[in-house]
Amino acid sequence: MSTLEAQAVPQAPTKSAVGLFDPLQIRDIKFRNRILVSPMCQYSSVEGFANDWHLVHLGSRAVGGAGAVIVEATAVEAIGRISPGDMGIWKDHHIEPLARIARFLKQQGAVPGIQLAHAGRKASTDVPWRGGRPLTVDQEGWEPVAPSALAFADSYPVPRELTVPEIRGIVQAFSDAAQRALHAGFELLELHAAHGYLAHEFLSPLSNRRTDEYGGSLENRMRFPLEAISTVRAIWPQCLPLFLRISATDWTPGGWTDDDSVELAKAAKQRGVDLIDCSSGGNVAKATIPVKPGYQVSFAAKIRSEAEILTGAVGMITEAAQAEEIIRGREADVVLLAREFLREPYWPLNAAKELGVKVNVAEQYLRAF
Repeated sequence: MSTLEAQAVPQAPTKSAVGLFDPLQIRDIKFRNRILVSPMCQYSSVEGFANDWHLVHLGSRAVGGAGAVIVEATAVEAIGRISPGDMGIWKDHHIEPLARIARFLKQQGAVPGIQLAHAGRKASTDVPWRGGRPLTVDQEGWEPVAPSALAFADSYPVPRELTVPEIRGIVQAFSDAAQRALHAGFELLELHAAHGYLAHEFLSPLSNRRTDEYGGSLENRMRFPLEAISTVRAIWPQCLPLFLRISATDWTPGGWTDDDSVELAKAAKQRGVDLIDCSSGGNVAKATIPVKPGYQVSFAAKIRSEAEILTGAVGMITEAAQAEEIIRGREADVVLLAREFLREPYWPLNAAKELGVKVNVAEQYLRAF
């Protein structure tokens, strides 16, 4: 075999002594394990307020042994909600109900986290169990905004294109929301730049046709999320971790790619992001996505290697052995579970038993474990 041929042979990931239940230190925060609860919209708020449903839903996952629990996509302004039932953090009155949740999560040993978001052109839709259709103003909806006046799909309204002053106002809204999250007691902040929502819309050439400083080149299309990161990091304490959730690819020719994601990760790292939460898709209504167990893990591995930053793997991670292999194979530094946590709030406790790892269990539940 020639030298060139030898170099072309794929190498198996180097195994690590670090496993799923080993702690992880990011800045001054220690995660008890590498299993995180991914943000999951519950569409159960009124005027953006957290309530008892959210406390029980999120609190049970903390009791179930998760290393961190991240509150759902929480809108930085009212028109940034996906639906009228979305969580919000655009005013000070939202702080105390969220603080109640953050306190309980921390009491149960989970790092309390929250995801800040703006839905952009995918805003103003009904809740999923009523079909998720776009809502008009007379149906409790509002006019969506976006980088460009391009609808997400034929059934969606054409959004209003944001002016530069409005863009800068949203950047400030992220900063103000981060300050409120800090006052609420959260110790982990994640910015949402995935799934076809506002920041992702700026990133992808399929949804961003601007010709000013916020469109065109990769550098310009990254400007809005990077400005949001910088302004948030300026007030988010240096001792606390900052995550960025991205869609690593649009799964569509001419769209955002995994190579673009590496460049974004490098730039985000320079501005103080500690971990890239690697999802995919959501910006194109009819994208062909090869969904299967672990189908997005390769994005976390690529970004971790090429951008030299911590990453999180997401997407159809359901088995303990599967999650353990991702961590030991150095494909990602954490796994984030969503639907599996809906099916099994105590997934980490059961995974620990399956893997033969001893973990702490809430005293009230000891007799069951």
